[in-house]
Amino acid sequence: MTSSLRTLTVDCHDPYTLAQFWQQVLQGYAEDPDDPNNPDDPAAFLRSPVDGPDLLFIPVPEGKTVKNRLHLDIAPVDCRRDEEVYRLLRLGATLVDDRREPDGTGWAVLADPEGNEFCVERSAAERA
Repeated sequence: MTSSLRTLTVDCHDPYTLAQFWQQVLQGYAEDPDDPNNPDDPAAFLRSPVDGPDLLFIPVPEGKTVKNRLHLDIAPVDCRRDEEVYRLLRLGATLVDDRREPDGTGWAVLADPEGNEFCVERSAAERA
């Protein structure tokens, strides 16, 4: 027997704002048109454009205090890694650790507006 990954839940202070950030980051992730996210909702939800995982943002009282034990690795779809890093910084991410190498390999560790780390890898075209 096995299980499938259905939803990735993110603890945060402001579910609506964090969902807005991630909706701009991830291609095709969108609110449920029949139940859109609102700033006063107790949680926020983004549906995956494919068969999961969806993203659920729920409020918790405590802040993030240590490095994530689990994080997302993302890759740009229609631009280069460095262009995507720049775009995400403009959206409100912060650069945590720059692991990019002069030869073009490596990745950048960023944090979302609430401090959750994620990595930006090279695009498929850059890896080819």
